[in-house]
Amino acid sequence: MKTSIITSSTYQNHNTGPNHPESISRIKVINEELKKFDKKIKWFEPKSFDHKIIETVHKKNYLDNINFKFPKNGIKFLDGDTVVSHGSKEAALDAVGSILLGIDQIVNKQFKNTFCSIRPPGHHAESDKAMGFCIYNNVAIGASYLLNYYKYNKVAIIDFDVHHGNGTQQIFYNNPSILYISTHQYPFYPGTGSSNEKGVSNNILNIPLNSGTSSNIYFNSFESVIKKLKDYKPEFILLSSGFDAHIKDPLAQINLKSRDFYEITKRIVDIANDICDGKIVSILEGGYDLDALRESSYQHVKALIEN
Repeated sequence: MKTSIITSSTYQNHNTGPNHPESISRIKVINEELKKFDKKIKWFEPKSFDHKIIETVHKKNYLDNINFKFPKNGIKFLDGDTVVSHGSKEAALDAVGSILLGIDQIVNKQFKNTFCSIRPPGHHAESDKAMGFCIYNNVAIGASYLLNYYKYNKVAIIDFDVHHGNGTQQIFYNNPSILYISTHQYPFYPGTGSSNEKGVSNNILNIPLNSGTSSNIYFNSFESVIKKLKDYKPEFILLSSGFDAHIKDPLAQINLKSRDFYEITKRIVDIANDICDGKIVSILEGGYDLDALRESSYQHVKALIEN
């Protein structure tokens, strides 16, 4: 067994209100589908962790301010899209704890790779701003954990969510120890992610895609991802795994199919096996059509298991 799944029941306490696309049902359908793998995977819940690791990514005044904004009752909007309820803080902390546990498991050679089935997502959260359904930038905190706690020198983050991970890019724009690669629809929310945004030491690779991009065009573009990874040679790979580039997704216009997420993952795993002993932790970002999300996440984990 080489693949673990990390999730927490506290995702159910993050109430975003009626008709919000980032809903409780997202994790429910993913976890039910992943149970079909039976003994090929092992399930875990996140553990408590030192919250100071969050301060390596987010500014203290932002964290203090957010702590006051979790309501005792009902829901509250942090911006036009980002909603929190009383249970959101625990869910958000468990999302962070999930990627940290996954990293621990991989570094300690308990598993080869991990998928974190969590909400809220994280890649839009900047160092001092919540946005795009995101409160803490989970993948950025995971990358910082690898650099600061485990003393890794080179970590790659690959973000195949249909929306550009503006928060992850902003946090690591001036950090040559992090390679951030994003494939995303452009121009589109959140407005960042042009190919001209390269980072202080060419450590940012944005691959903007036109509305209506098909699978063939996507995979032709994906060759740039593979080349960049080969050149950079990271010691560890983190995935911001959004499944909203699916043709059925209501929030975007990229035309990938469920099976394409198997191929995306397989190509990344093949490179990871060559350059960093297969060390991958994947964490859920977007994906808002429940059937597409269920199928695509299954294909993603299938590739992690098989390759």
